[in-house]
Amino acid sequence: MNLNNINISEKYKLTPPGDLYTEIPLTETSGKTVAEGRKEIERFLNHESERKLIVITGPCSVHNEDDAAEYASRLAGLKKKVGDKLFLIMRVYFEKPRTTVGWKGLIYDPDLNRTYDFEKGLRMARRIMQGVNEAGVPVGAEILDPIITQYIADMVSWAAVGARTTESQTHRQMVSGLSMPVGFKNATNGNIDVAIDAVEAASAPHAFIGVLPDGQTGIFKTKGNPYCHVILRGGRNSPNFQPQYIAFTTELLKQHGLTPNIIVDCSHDNSMKNHKNQRTVFGNVIRQKKEGNRSVIGVMLESHLKEGRQKLVPGKTPERGLSVTDACLGWQETEELISEAYEEL
Repeated sequence: MNLNNINISEKYKLTPPGDLYTEIPLTETSGKTVAEGRKEIERFLNHESERKLIVITGPCSVHNEDDAAEYASRLAGLKKKVGDKLFLIMRVYFEKPRTTVGWKGLIYDPDLNRTYDFEKGLRMARRIMQGVNEAGVPVGAEILDPIITQYIADMVSWAAVGARTTESQTHRQMVSGLSMPVGFKNATNGNIDVAIDAVEAASAPHAFIGVLPDGQTGIFKTKGNPYCHVILRGGRNSPNFQPQYIAFTTELLKQHGLTPNIIVDCSHDNSMKNHKNQRTVFGNVIRQKKEGNRSVIGVMLESHLKEGRQKLVPGKTPERGLSVTDACLGWQETEELISEAYEEL
């Protein structure tokens, strides 16, 4: 009698993480970018950095290699101009949590046609991250699937846990063993406590089952991640980037014995899900920094080469440089915002 895998239509072996590390390795240049990126973010979290603000900017989701390479090249050029005040990180997101269904990201479905070629997606992801790091731009990514994380974590300088997974024990345990600083977003309903609980939990040691470099399952015992922090992204059409919310979150973190470190997501509910409103949120944060706020250490922008978004159409190749998920700011406006912030700070 078959009582197992009744709803599985197909299963096959996946290349082990260690094999992909060898096939698409961290080069000396890309490894240096990762290491220096992590170290500088740690300095921000320790309130030791001489720079003023972290800016994490890039596509809502990356869906091809050429767009990612061009964005990284432009960001690298901008980084040279503003790097003494602003620490730029490229948002390189390959996994998209869905409320119901939809395209789940480049690693899951690199051909954007529901063929789910994970082997191709994982290789594309590592090549893209390698290229961004080679350009001298640190990578920021959302960590979603605990197994996938083992394939790409070595190339990531900063990571986020999304609003839908911040409350997950699995993700808190995983973060406790990760080697880069990690931000936890507040819940989709706006609850900040779950993000603070996540920071506290991930800072402690844990033990869990995971995938070893050779592809076998194994036990991971962690030390705890000392560089976790909170990301405010608003909740249910209610923004939480204003000074009163920053002050409230700061006080909550202090009550938990945690260093007040906050990154503001300019998109999602903080922008009322209108990409054009990111400018307002960004400007407000810059004003708070000018007035002496020390709790806010960074901002996040959803930005692409072109403004707006497009729908995925079966059989049609997506337009270059235009988001296939959330609508984004275009490059020109992104460059203007960052340059203006540089002058103001």
